[in-house]
Amino acid sequence: MLPAIAGRAAGSAAHLDGPVPGLLLAAGGAAAAACAAALWQPKAWAAALVSALFLAGAAESGPGPPAPGRLTSRSVRLTLRIDRVAPPKSARRASGIATLVPPGVPGCAAGERIYFTFLLRRGQAPPLRSAVVAASGVLRAVPRQAAADSFAGYLAGLGLSCQLFPAWIQREVKPPKAYPRFCERLAARMDGLLRRGLEARPDLAAVYRAMMLGRKGDLGAAQKQLFLRSGTMHLFAINGLHIGIVALSLHALLALARCPRRLSSAAVLAVLWLDVDSTGATPSAVRAWIMVAALECAGALDLPANPLAALAFAAGADLCVRPADFLGASFQMSYGVMAALLALGLPLAEFLQARFAAYRFLPAESRTPLQRLRAAAQHHLCGSLGVGVAAALASLVSGVQFFSLIAPCGLAANLLLMPPATLVIVAGFGSVLAGLAGLGPLSVIFNRAAGLLLRVIAALLRLGAAAPGAYFPAHYRAAWIGPAAQLALLAACLAGYAGGWRRERGGWWPPFAVVAAVLLAGVRYR
Repeated sequence: MLPAIAGRAAGSAAHLDGPVPGLLLAAGGAAAAACAAALWQPKAWAAALVSALFLAGAAESGPGPPAPGRLTSRSVRLTLRIDRVAPPKSARRASGIATLVPPGVPGCAAGERIYFTFLLRRGQAPPLRSAVVAASGVLRAVPRQAAADSFAGYLAGLGLSCQLFPAWIQREVKPPKAYPRFCERLAARMDGLLRRGLEARPDLAAVYRAMMLGRKGDLGAAQKQLFLRSGTMHLFAINGLHIGIVALSLHALLALARCPRRLSSAAVLAVLWLDVDSTGATPSAVRAWIMVAALECAGALDLPANPLAALAFAAGADLCVRPADFLGASFQMSYGVMAALLALGLPLAEFLQARFAAYRFLPAESRTPLQRLRAAAQHHLCGSLGVGVAAALASLVSGVQFFSLIAPCGLAANLLLMPPATLVIVAGFGSVLAGLAGLGPLSVIFNRAAGLLLRVIAALLRLGAAAPGAYFPAHYRAAWIGPAAQLALLAACLAGYAGGWRRERGGWWPPFAVVAAVLLAGVRYR
């Protein structure tokens, strides 16, 4: 996976107009050499395989976003097929990604993806996925070189070459298909269920819907700044945490119903996909679903479940569909943090649990209830500390690159808030399930329990954000330092994982040394 991503990065940096036949032929030759080496020269197959994947990635990289001079801003009329609509930030705007339907326009060919922002007229509904609309507006180029923490850098990271803003929908050429309309109705139904019982606290209801439906646009500016500065914004999005908790909750319910393992896996994946698709099918949620699907399929087929292999499978599936995604902040943060969690976080958690086990010389059956409670609490605390430290290391490096911010309080905040945030998601899942089953009063009870937990979370965050040095702005001294730091941290984690984190190979210190060197020598604090 890593050589293929490196090849795409090299091809994008060289502005190759792929696919390149020569590179494809060379990749095929290297792949054939890898197959032959596996039979006759076992020590040479890895080098040949790495070369094949690197060349294939470079050949597939294709053109990046255009240079600023390629397309001048001008008014156009065009036809778009809506691919994804972002959660609404305003009742008068609708943003998302669409594909340009033939014929194209000069500077933007048919089939290219465009980021649009429609200004809606009073009473006009935003477009739904799969709808084809005729639109007019101002077409602008996305700069090829843009700061990673800017909106243009975000669009370039998605592989987009043009954006349409401001724009207006003239008419609907083709209505949306039945499935997107069903997902829209389901999302509206879930939104209504999650509002019940919290009408008096719209601020808590906004955070609740952000956690359960991914509607971060409902958050106020002060709330967004609070979550960003405390390093806890990931708790309020549809991502791996949300998908994992919902999956575990579903498995628990199906286990109580004595559902067979394979049928349970199929039901969990189907419900999770409805959850992901009805909440906007954001890239981070889709990636989490693919990873869970790999683990579920392994369990259903009685095969060993390898989380690192599932992560690589999810990354490969993602890049096959959208090759330019590896340039984006979402891809790098999702897989960078997950790789650190799997390669460093889980082994460190196991080490801390074994090293600081409570009552290790006292048999479990001889312990008092209070001793069992302390042992369980210490076991979970050590596990959370190991995973939290790994996530904090990855977030420190990527946070400077994409948010120009360092939040030293992030580790403590995540360790403290992870349990209540988990319970909020469980309560939200219970509320939606009860509401869809017609148990309205039970849904309200779940919502009010979640509201109480959210009040505690908000109070703790405000208390932490007021502490001196809780956060401060930071920037890399050069643009190349951010990607190089992420690569060095990933290499240190994978090298330690491959060596079993043995003391003679540096133990647990190399990833910490990499992050310390980057923060001391590569970051400007102002």
